Amino acid sequence: MDKRQQLITTAFDLFYRQGIHAVGINQILQMSGIAKKTLYHHFSGKEALVAAVIAYRDSTYLAWLNARLARGEPTVTGLIDALFAALDDWINDREAQLTRFHGCFFINSCGEYGEPEHEIHRQCARHKAAVTQLLADYLARAGLSMPVAEQLAASLCLLKEGATVQAHVQGDKQAAINARTLALRLAAH
Repeated sequence: MDKRQQLITTAFDLFYRQGIHAVGINQILQMSGIAKKTLYHHFSGKEALVAAVIAYRDSTYLAWLNARLARGEPTVTGLIDALFAALDDWINDREAQLTRFHGCFFINSCGEYGEPEHEIHRQCARHKAAVTQLLADYLARAGLSMPVAEQLAASLCLLKEGATVQAHVQGDKQAAINARTLALRLAAH
């Protein structure tokens, strides 16, 4: 792993567990074993590093979700099962690719960058839109018209987000399973 990527993955681990504003550059440097000069060679400052970390998690999460959805049956029910089984695995720390569950990194980051016009906030919003679009594309391939697929994807993502928050904030390790039940009812109508 090159030093730039090492800085990103170290920063992600710290930001995800402790919060972006709670982690300083010196802590990242200490944990990564990389010199400050090298950090500033790759990033203009902490905010540029945060943006790179958001992009890293975005690509990692989308690749993971795409792979999990691709393994499901290519039906609406199969996709709902695949989505919420993936979420359940992540919430219950059975998904090493995403690291130990500490809630949604994008929701957490928006909590720290609450101004909708801030670029970090906008990056997080683009991630959420990409997740919804990925799911809509799978639903359309399963036979739904794109408008219906987009509407169902938005509803499923609402349930997914609620389950993620419920699991993180209240420690409800069954949240994804419960959301799946609601999603199947929703899809039946």
